[in-house]
Amino acid sequence: MVLNKYSIEGNITGEIELSDKLFNSEINDVLIYELIRAANSNQRQGTHSTKERAEVRGGGAKPWRQKGTGRARHGSRRSPIWRGGGTTFGPKPRTYQIKLPKRIRIEAFKSLFSLKTKENSLIIIEDFSLLNGKTKELVKIGKNLQVKKALLINESEDPLIKRAIRNISWFNYNNVKRLSSKDIFYSKSILITESALKFLNNKYS
Repeated sequence: MVLNKYSIEGNITGEIELSDKLFNSEINDVLIYELIRAANSNQRQGTHSTKERAEVRGGGAKPWRQKGTGRARHGSRRSPIWRGGGTTFGPKPRTYQIKLPKRIRIEAFKSLFSLKTKENSLIIIEDFSLLNGKTKELVKIGKNLQVKKALLINESEDPLIKRAIRNISWFNYNNVKRLSSKDIFYSKSILITESALKFLNNKYS
């Protein structure tokens, strides 16, 4: 398939070919769901922790004698039914990481990019660089291309672009070699540079 190519001034400068295997394949909602679910899970730190009765301080002495008081028998103040006692089945440090098979990830990204193509969210732009790395330069590019809640996918790790984009709440940055499925899914406009598109076409086709 073919899409228009834009300059950072917002003008059409030509046409560029996209791989049908990546941008025009069958959309599998289940794979997209699993990809986003894995991304959410992998962001969880899993550092939560509670103390069980063996870890709670105190409780060495029996609260009162076994018989003759009229009260229920107790052996320790660490019991979960006591205030300040241990927690029953409380959370412990664990990993929430979900590692999807490589083939599943590839097919999921194909479905995700095809979905965004169907929604007319893709904008292919020429490779560019910033003169001073100022935020206003990228804001101007966004206005020229009329984008909101956008994602820029670039092939190079340009420190000036990364610095300029971090102050814009509606603009995210992804290196093409480290794509974020959440950023792609939740963005309304996806700007892909020519060099990044070439990398994607080669990788997924």
